Amino acid sequence: MLNDDIDKLPAKHRANDPSRDQRWTLRTAAQLVAHELIAEDMLEQIEAVSRKYAIAVSSQIQRLIEPSDDADPIAAQFIPSAAELVTSSDELEDPIADAAYTPTPGIVHRYPDRVLLKPVHVCAVYCRFCFRREMVGPGSKSLDDSDMDNALEYIASRPEIWEVVLTGGDPLILSPRRLRSIMQRLDNIPHVGVVRFHSRVPVAKPEAVTQELLDALKINKAVYIVLHTNHVRELSHEARLACAKFIDSGFPMLSQTVLLRGVNADATTLEQLFRALVAMRIKPYYLHHGDLAKGTRHFRTSIAEGRQLMRELRGTVSGLCQPTYVLDIPGGHGKVPVGPEYLRRREDGAYTVEDYLGKSHIYRDSVDTAD
Repeated sequence: MLNDDIDKLPAKHRANDPSRDQRWTLRTAAQLVAHELIAEDMLEQIEAVSRKYAIAVSSQIQRLIEPSDDADPIAAQFIPSAAELVTSSDELEDPIADAAYTPTPGIVHRYPDRVLLKPVHVCAVYCRFCFRREMVGPGSKSLDDSDMDNALEYIASRPEIWEVVLTGGDPLILSPRRLRSIMQRLDNIPHVGVVRFHSRVPVAKPEAVTQELLDALKINKAVYIVLHTNHVRELSHEARLACAKFIDSGFPMLSQTVLLRGVNADATTLEQLFRALVAMRIKPYYLHHGDLAKGTRHFRTSIAEGRQLMRELRGTVSGLCQPTYVLDIPGGHGKVPVGPEYLRRREDGAYTVEDYLGKSHIYRDSVDTAD
């Protein structure tokens, strides 16, 4: 449905004339009320949320929501809640310390061989659990030409940088012309071997995956697309077609998922998601433990719960379907695997190993090693 098509919708869907950029996107509490996505008596509270954290619900995401289901996992991710106004003492404005590792605007250089390049700080939709929720949204500063020149010069001047990860915001909301310029400049940096995109666009705005966009991303280096998706219902027919366009054009795809209470924090839901992704030719890459972003406590599970879920998945789905469960250490110290442990060293030098059923077995190394 194009922008002009909104005028053909029933009256309740035309209420407040939702913004007409990129089909239509709901951006205010009043629009959410008009579209029956929140109750009218919640208007004041959700307006308070919107003054702190941006709202954007694309037409594609709206179609996936079941308004009659109070526990709808799609609505939980994108429709603001009064719970976001509650901040616990352990929550942080910048949970993984991007700012501390930003040597020049648009660059985060946390690991020696790779950097984040953040050309834009807006998204097609705004996730209610986002760890960059204090930095993204309308009015956030994106890179101007001078900032982009400086960011790319930073990458070019450091031969240790092998991988560039475009994130933000969502880099795939940029115009093909802008993306083509960035990609060609990265292609001309000899020591850059891999370019990776992290994006919600195939799920939230699949119509943006055009041939022009695909052509803009094609360079001589390896280019990977990492899809952020948290529930199998996000993988609509349109989203699957958008992902297939990337893969059929030669772009390998991975996925990352955030473990979220009320969305996917049970083994059956995760199994459905990961099986569907693999069937789409997308390898589950990371399952993120929820970050300590302000106003997101109601989404977070314990690490013990996450470990148990990963243990349950070990016995029910193949390795192709299993991501690495990771914690991004607060303070910018990087991601580490925090999944269940299956191996313990014994006093006699052998190991006790647990299988996926929880049964223990003894294993002795065939190669002697010094203690």
